[in-house]
Amino acid sequence: MAEPTLHFWNASDGVQLAYHEVGEGRTVILLHGLFSSAEMNWIKFGHADRIASEGFRVIMPDLRAHGQSGKPHDPANYPSDILVRDLRDLIALLGLSDFDLGGFSLGARTTIDAVSSGMTPRRAILAGTGVDVLTNWERRSHFFLHAIHHFHDTPRGDPHWLSVQFMRTMKIDLEAAALLLKGLGDHPDPQRAIASFAMPTLVVCGSEDEDNGSARELAAMLPNATYEEIPGTHMSSVTKPELGEAIARFLAA
Repeated sequence: MAEPTLHFWNASDGVQLAYHEVGEGRTVILLHGLFSSAEMNWIKFGHADRIASEGFRVIMPDLRAHGQSGKPHDPANYPSDILVRDLRDLIALLGLSDFDLGGFSLGARTTIDAVSSGMTPRRAILAGTGVDVLTNWERRSHFFLHAIHHFHDTPRGDPHWLSVQFMRTMKIDLEAAALLLKGLGDHPDPQRAIASFAMPTLVVCGSEDEDNGSARELAAMLPNATYEEIPGTHMSSVTKPELGEAIARFLAA
């Protein structure tokens, strides 16, 4: 396994952000999920190495408020489009004009937001998400905000308990995460978002993952999508080698 390189850079609002890089060749940018990190989603379980082995340069940002990126506590640093803005800033920093783009869960939603706002990757990957990704984010955000607000008094068996435990594991900055979540609502124009995906798109999701609705239905709605099912739930599918295998095959095809 190659050791990824860690880089730090400053976004347009001055917040220091981090990205990890491994491999050489065509660039693919992979975005992690909520409360996670590039290390947890893409590096730890070998997905980045597997994709890099097909001749790809894998760029994996830590989203703001996550991982080794900045976690400011000023609401001004969290407008509703901030994750797409950060992505655009990173693409400009790297001088990219031709690249692939994908993400898991929140990373998939950010990919959708980026493409629907005019970004045109060669290929796209939407992992760990389904048809409700466009219309269910406000409800999901409220769910996670509740978990943050009751971080210290959520009992085992409560619907929020697993989320709290994952936040503990990831040492999440609760104030920064809450500020980011408050800007994450439903997509303003779902039909436009769907129509924007003219490029080949892989929708890949765990067989027991319905956290964001049906992935199969999402793939059927997109103009040029392939659906692939892998083992696992929303939490466990990122630990399975099948995730990296599916993405590597899709990108190398």
